[in-house]
Amino acid sequence: MMKKLALVTTLGLTLVIAAGCANKSVVRYGDATAVETTDINFGSTDLQKVAAQMTDSLLLSPVVGTLTLNTRPVMFVERLKNKTSEHIDTESITDSISTKLLRSGKFRFVDMGRVEAAREQLKFQHDGGMVDPSKASQFGRQIGAQYMLYGNLSSIVKSNQDKSDVYYKFTLRLMDLESGLVEWADESEIRKTKAKESVGW
Repeated sequence: MMKKLALVTTLGLTLVIAAGCANKSVVRYGDATAVETTDINFGSTDLQKVAAQMTDSLLLSPVVGTLTLNTRPVMFVERLKNKTSEHIDTESITDSISTKLLRSGKFRFVDMGRVEAAREQLKFQHDGGMVDPSKASQFGRQIGAQYMLYGNLSSIVKSNQDKSDVYYKFTLRLMDLESGLVEWADESEIRKTKAKESVGW
């Protein structure tokens, strides 16, 4: 009887230990700049790529060099229009671009709380991403900004049984809020494909 009890107890402990080992989860830190290949959707790698490319393009532009000569113009970065079918955190792209521009020391920025309060009163950007220059100029005077950076993210998706292809285009423009003129514009493109791979045995 004692031997059976001891055997049952031993087996029970073994199962508990085995179950505990099987359910153990491990947390590891990864490289935040590593290429993300989890799926074909817009991800962190794409965000970092477009933010870096567009900021570098803007800062290296001869036009911006002239605008920022011996002065630090006041700017604000408008929310990016997401024209894709995906849920994309465009605010993260906006934040990355704003941070990089602020670090450059070439621009000053309007407090976003002030921008949000004024935006509620005056809608200057249409759903399609187009900006009404007269309303944008009024908006600029209201918040004390000289320039506005705005843009949109669009995509074209094609797929069949074996392959999926997505093309992203990120467009950014710098507008002089006094004149309503676009002083600078650029775009960044990303193409991603996902194909089924046959596994041999």
